[in-house]
Amino acid sequence: MAILGRILIADDEATFAEAHADLLRDQGYECDCAKDAHTAKELLGKNRYDLLIADIKMPGNDELEFIEELPAIAEGLPIILVTGYPTLNTAIKSTRLHVAGYMVKPLPLDDFLKLVRESIIRSLSVRMFDKTRDRLQEINHELASLDTMKSLNPSNPSFADVDVFLQFTIKNVMASMIDLRDLSQALAYNKPKQQVCQLLNCPRHAELTETVRDAIFVLEKTKSAFKSSELATLRVKLERVLGKSG
Repeated sequence: MAILGRILIADDEATFAEAHADLLRDQGYECDCAKDAHTAKELLGKNRYDLLIADIKMPGNDELEFIEELPAIAEGLPIILVTGYPTLNTAIKSTRLHVAGYMVKPLPLDDFLKLVRESIIRSLSVRMFDKTRDRLQEINHELASLDTMKSLNPSNPSFADVDVFLQFTIKNVMASMIDLRDLSQALAYNKPKQQVCQLLNCPRHAELTETVRDAIFVLEKTKSAFKSSELATLRVKLERVLGKSG
């Protein structure tokens, strides 16, 4: 079975933690358990997780102090809070901390698994967006280097340099497009259409779109310097991607 994601369960109730870890492993997730906030911090420092399931009343988290510290330990990690002692105060505080869910023990298993699945998909989607954004930013820097090449030798640019540049640029573009394809397939399989649209309109998507727009601008700006059908094709592909995402 393919691993769907990695989850950390932090709960001082060993029976609860191990039982739910086994349940999630049967669903295809990897799971580790921590008995308190201190142990959870150590594991978060050593490993990358896609979701944290944390008990509110475990040692080190009585006032949600562990959850408040989490962005500095594992930025962007989604959190599902669970408790056997729900209070209005912790429920309100959890919404301010932007947790993915607040559930009362004993957990309704269908709702729990649904929330886990959605949280994991969102976590993996954000990571894929970040990876694609970084690649497209690299492409933008490579495209800008065409101006430098032109200024060094405006009358006779090195075709060897251009060829190397094109190979790396097209490789990066294709890798980024594959990431986006994989992301769209994952979202289509796991999320309702309305939620997919909300995710694709998130700030990271706007930043990625802006990077594509900048790359198109540099290609357009340098088209007279390098008469290359590959560059022209690349610009058309990027414009098509931008048109579909805009």
